Amino acid sequence: MSEQLNEYYQAQQVEDKWQRIWADLGCDQASDAPDDARPGYYCLVMFPYPSGNLHMGHVRNYCLGDAVARYKRMQGFNVLHPIGWDAFGLPAENAAIKHKRPPAEWTYANINQMRGQLKRLGLSYDWSREIATCHPDYYRWEQWMFTKLMEKGLAYQAEAEVNWCDPCHTVLANEQVVEGTCWRCDTPVIKKNLKQWFIRITDYAEELLADLDGLSCSDGGGWPEKVIGMQRNWIGKSKGTEVSFGLENSGETLDIFTTRPDTLMGVTYMAVAAAHPLAKKAAEGNSELTAFLDECSKISTKEADVETMEKKGMDTGFYAIHPISGGKIPVWVANFVLMGYGTGAVMSVPAHDQRDFEFAKKYGLNIKQVIAPVDGDWDIEAAAFTEAGILLNSANFDGLSSKEAKKSITEYLAENGKGSERVQYRLRDWLVSRQRYWGAPIPVIHCDDCGAVPVPENQLPVELPTDLQPTGGASPLTECESFKHADCPKCGKPAIRELDTFDTFMESSWYMNRYTSPRNQDAMVDAAAIAKWAPVDQYIGGVEHAVLHLLYARFYHKLMRDAGLFTSEQGGDEPFKNLLTQGMVLKDGSKMSKSKGNTVDPNAIIERFGADTARLFTLFAAPPEKELEWNDAAVEGAHRFLKRVWRLLEKLDGEPVDRDTEEDAAAVKALRLDIHATIKKVSHAFEHGFAFNVAIAALMELSNSLQAFEPQKEAGHAAFREGLQALAVMLIPFVPHFACEIGERLGMNNIAVLSDWPQVDETALVQDEITLVVQIQGKKRGEITLPKDAGQDDALAAAQSDVSIAKWLRDMQIVKVILVPGRLLNIVVRPQ
Repeated sequence: MSEQLNEYYQAQQVEDKWQRIWADLGCDQASDAPDDARPGYYCLVMFPYPSGNLHMGHVRNYCLGDAVARYKRMQGFNVLHPIGWDAFGLPAENAAIKHKRPPAEWTYANINQMRGQLKRLGLSYDWSREIATCHPDYYRWEQWMFTKLMEKGLAYQAEAEVNWCDPCHTVLANEQVVEGTCWRCDTPVIKKNLKQWFIRITDYAEELLADLDGLSCSDGGGWPEKVIGMQRNWIGKSKGTEVSFGLENSGETLDIFTTRPDTLMGVTYMAVAAAHPLAKKAAEGNSELTAFLDECSKISTKEADVETMEKKGMDTGFYAIHPISGGKIPVWVANFVLMGYGTGAVMSVPAHDQRDFEFAKKYGLNIKQVIAPVDGDWDIEAAAFTEAGILLNSANFDGLSSKEAKKSITEYLAENGKGSERVQYRLRDWLVSRQRYWGAPIPVIHCDDCGAVPVPENQLPVELPTDLQPTGGASPLTECESFKHADCPKCGKPAIRELDTFDTFMESSWYMNRYTSPRNQDAMVDAAAIAKWAPVDQYIGGVEHAVLHLLYARFYHKLMRDAGLFTSEQGGDEPFKNLLTQGMVLKDGSKMSKSKGNTVDPNAIIERFGADTARLFTLFAAPPEKELEWNDAAVEGAHRFLKRVWRLLEKLDGEPVDRDTEEDAAAVKALRLDIHATIKKVSHAFEHGFAFNVAIAALMELSNSLQAFEPQKEAGHAAFREGLQALAVMLIPFVPHFACEIGERLGMNNIAVLSDWPQVDETALVQDEITLVVQIQGKKRGEITLPKDAGQDDALAAAQSDVSIAKWLRDMQIVKVILVPGRLLNIVVRPQ
């Protein structure tokens, strides 16, 4: 074998060779054949935006998914492992402006480049299912879905206060505002009133919340509790009371929602958002108030920011009428009230809410205590009393407990038409329209006579012109006459197309289902294909998508179900059974970014060491869910490990000698124990949370055992070959090119990537002897080796006869001996 073995492992040659072989065999393609009896397994990694170049975060993400997919194939599963491109979006438009190239040209060039980079990593994608969301064959179906949602009243257009980013010249969903800034460009977001398109995600709030219960983690499965908690918080279910306050000299009401109706008699002022109609009415002819409203429009809408910022307000001059007492209550506009939450108005009870208390103190507003502690007094001038208690100063409700008062006051309001019990959600309808060019056109035609009319199915897709050049101002669609003008589908009169495009989260909210039948020209998805593959068994991506993408994808899956595209029995009610959120790749303690100058080019690593070294490092350096700190020395260490395994082939040179001599059975038995213990450990790592760093560490330990073993006789050669073959096969998910080459050189009958996962030989795990750790007074003092059935007395005798341990027992009286079978001997002593 040494004549065939190169002195060094030639990564580039080996990787090119096996990538060609895999492509020719088509071994990465999932089978849709009805007679394929293998169980299906759908492994999906969040698809990339085609920026043009992979970064190390991509490499880690995709290698994690590939390890899972390869392992499951070896377990006998028919694995669907697709890839595609989240191709619409603002970055392409900005790049087109910078480089003076149409976004379509720039995007498709980047796709071609990144496709080559992904293939170079040896990722086992089913490329026959590749999709690009900017292709009309893809977005025609979300246009179709949108028209169906319009028909059902789930999609609508309305004027609303929206988050506006000037540099991006577009609106942002609440989820896309991060600490008061645009999630794309970090520019402060301002508030505007614009007519926009929405989808009623609020109609699904309860189902979205309830179905989270079925996603909880168990033994490495399900969703991380952190992500579930973030979604629960975003949906934000609250049970309380809706209260209608009258407005002085007006037939209108000021409606609020409260979870503390027991404090209603302590309301001393009302607070409305700057965008509330009452605030705007009050600002008419009031320059000071107008300036304050403008200031409020520029503040962060993130709750954490609102909580910590300085609370400011101004008196509107209007008065509300208390629904029970009939008293007049001043109405203020306050910067801590947000129009996007609730009704944009709150009742303020400074005696029982600390924020209201501080605001009242600042502006000299009345503070009225209506709840007293069950035991003791409270200095209401010092701080608000925010706990439940006993009512006082509350007319007929005095003496009730807070629990009793909530019920009684709500019933009183309902009987008098002033309120009712209500459930409220923090979640707001999904704003899906964007004032940008590079996105899927919204399939609506605006007619002066007929209003907003959905484009008929036989006219879909509404294709986006791909030859336009954005400039950074208004969308070029506004000046594209051939696109802009159309006839009304209802009356046939000249009309204008909708010139906004869809938010790119529309495309990424259903792509997982399209992969099941990506070339279907007759429907959005094929129900039989959904039944075969959906839902996704394992989804992998960054935790930064916990609210945005993952919430929308869950919602859209339910929309597709309710549109009759599949049933709950076929595709489930949730799109992703299990979720792995991988950690970021850091360098010098911070996230890699070009602006910080701390990026690492994956191509440079592949050129120098090969793709398998890059894969091995990213999978070994940290647990998948933890952050990974880049380490050049560790990359070199990963490459050295591969070279060490490569050199193990040399130990199989020549024929075994002394066939008739009795073999060292103990050495062979010990090696086989290591082999099968490793198989068990690596298999457990895959089945319980993908602890790939633990699995690779076990494989490194096995390689050390093989290196130390000297196979001079027939049984030794057989055990060594068994170990090296097992090592090669278990390396396939991590370093597939290298493992295939080792397998071929070992003369394995099947190409390594098509091999079955090795099975544990339980008989090899049976030990005649065991090693026990010996502790004295809780400190490790040595180890002893004993027959596996040795009892406590035998263990103690062995410890006492071991020189290194016996010295710690000298002049000591043994008080207690505790034997933990197979693991530990603990001896408790005291001075004689």
